[in-house]
Amino acid sequence: MALKILHTADWHIGQSLNGWSRTFEHQQFFKELEELIVVHEVDALVVAGDVFDNQNPSAEAAQMLYEALARFHEKRPHLVTVLTAGNHDPAGRVEAPGVLLQKIGVQAVGMVRRLDGALDLSHHLVPLKTSDGEIKAYALALPFPRPTDLPGLSFSSKEEGSPVVRAVAQLYETAVSQARAEIGELPLIATGHLHVAGGLESEGAERRILIGGEHAMPWEQFPDDLAYVALGHLHKPQKVGKESIRYSGSPFPLSVTEQHYKHGVNLLSFSDAGVLSIERVGLNRHVPFHRLKGDGGLLLEELVPALDALGLDADLPVERQPFVHVDLKPQVSASGLKAEVDQILAEYPVRSAGVSVLRPPREQIISAEAESLIRLSEVKPDELFKSAFERVHGIEPDAKHLDYFYRAIAEAEVE
Repeated sequence: MALKILHTADWHIGQSLNGWSRTFEHQQFFKELEELIVVHEVDALVVAGDVFDNQNPSAEAAQMLYEALARFHEKRPHLVTVLTAGNHDPAGRVEAPGVLLQKIGVQAVGMVRRLDGALDLSHHLVPLKTSDGEIKAYALALPFPRPTDLPGLSFSSKEEGSPVVRAVAQLYETAVSQARAEIGELPLIATGHLHVAGGLESEGAERRILIGGEHAMPWEQFPDDLAYVALGHLHKPQKVGKESIRYSGSPFPLSVTEQHYKHGVNLLSFSDAGVLSIERVGLNRHVPFHRLKGDGGLLLEELVPALDALGLDADLPVERQPFVHVDLKPQVSASGLKAEVDQILAEYPVRSAGVSVLRPPREQIISAEAESLIRLSEVKPDELFKSAFERVHGIEPDAKHLDYFYRAIAEAEVE
């Protein structure tokens, strides 16, 4: 009988986007995850960090987590859940209900524990069993490595990041060595909540998290005899270095940069010899997420037609209304671009996920400025003003703007 494992991460329970709660989406995700556990006859659920969105999760966020874990156990009584803390999580609070969580098959690991200088395997090494009770593999549950988890760490060298990466690599090497002495040749799955070199970040969504200035650990530093490395932190689902080192990604878009991701979980099948298969199982998107950007950004007058084209349902309750992020071209607005966009969006059954003004790449600006300097003696001041205005705002200045410009010139000449 094969052992089935679901790898997921970066739930960020309690998150809000531009002030809007994501509670409904989390509720739907947990319902879907429960269905996947049942349909695929899952034996173990591995959650690789960032269970919560912040260090002080609300009572509602904690309740949502515990209710979901209890339902998973109810549907699959032998299910083992390995829950590790990420950099967003309060490590102590993740572990606090540990005795109670173990009653429903959950091993919660918030921090690295040691016993007589060695890793406390009773806390970090979790046997994974099939429904008939046979141990087919073990999980080595390691959370986000905080400074206190890396004893002897020193920043004495000039290159501060290198000792950190070495310390994290040493943590994994020592942990795997200890685990191997305990379990023999059975497959070993390690968790990790960190940035592994080569992994693609979601811009603005993830912090570079290893202490000491260096944030990425080379994937080659994971011991070769790990059957699988279940990673969290990067929200984009991806493999790094080789097939068996993977990020599962977030369950739904947590920021606009994740709007185009294909969210899901990783389904692993194990035999006594190791991994039989790794399958990507997609998740449904229960709330649409639109990014309106046109060709290099929208003008304000293009926003209403773009919204009309979405075919929005006016009867949707607020928690199910789509998120909309608007990318604008640089342009002039009497009351401010964001205020005007918010006013337009308020007329539609949508929730604003933010507004961005797309600027030309810095290299283009520098190049344009350099060109202007070269031709400065050959160009009239009002022509320079028109050129600069159009470059910044995307439209030509009207009579009012030119009037202000000429007034400024006149005042400068008087002074």
